[in-house]
Amino acid sequence: MALTVHIPEYLEDCELVAGEDLAREPAFWLAHLMLTVGDPSEDPERYGVDASVYEEMVERLGDPEKPWPVLRVPFTGGHTAYVVYANFHDMNNVDFFVRHPQWGRLGYLGQCGADVAGPGLSWKELAILAEATQDSSEGLTDGSQRLLLLLPMLGDANMPPEARHMVAQALAHCGIRSDAADELATILVGEQEPESESHWIVTADSRLAVCSSSYSPRHIPLALGITPSQAQALADALNGRG
Repeated sequence: MALTVHIPEYLEDCELVAGEDLAREPAFWLAHLMLTVGDPSEDPERYGVDASVYEEMVERLGDPEKPWPVLRVPFTGGHTAYVVYANFHDMNNVDFFVRHPQWGRLGYLGQCGADVAGPGLSWKELAILAEATQDSSEGLTDGSQRLLLLLPMLGDANMPPEARHMVAQALAHCGIRSDAADELATILVGEQEPESESHWIVTADSRLAVCSSSYSPRHIPLALGITPSQAQALADALNGRG
């Protein structure tokens, strides 16, 4: 039986359940990426995932009659990144946000689905979160899973050359057919056009990097309204200094 997840600052009147068990299935990773940043109509067989299993996973992730799946990425300093499959009867979204129990608010990274907002992470932040120190017994602990879970929030004009290879390795590790993992990684993060991608800027007014895109919740500082010390702790955690 899945464990209930309580997020006091999130939407009321919705039932949330821990969804980390889904991460054991290659079908989850293909569905997660196709539903958020890919093409859900792609043939899953080309990536080594049985079509019927994939379709069942897509239906589960978008079922408004069932509790909403939540996957968590705990990181340094008691922070946690959350991914929630928010399934209403008239629309489906995937919400990405960070939380600390002392904030009293959420820091929104972005959203995929009927409503789109982002990006929410630079490559450096994504890579750090994938391997960040574990401060919790809950959530995903595998670095490849953490990377792929938060990958839909990536948007960065300054992508390192190794990014595509790292994503391909993570895909293969999570069960995507190895000879197709590189192709899928190229679709997801390859061939970036710097002039059309987002830039991340640290200013004198914010310890936290802000995004140049006006479509990003991080066009303003993440978790705006937390105390200066809390903002510094979050900035340190996102930059691997915690």
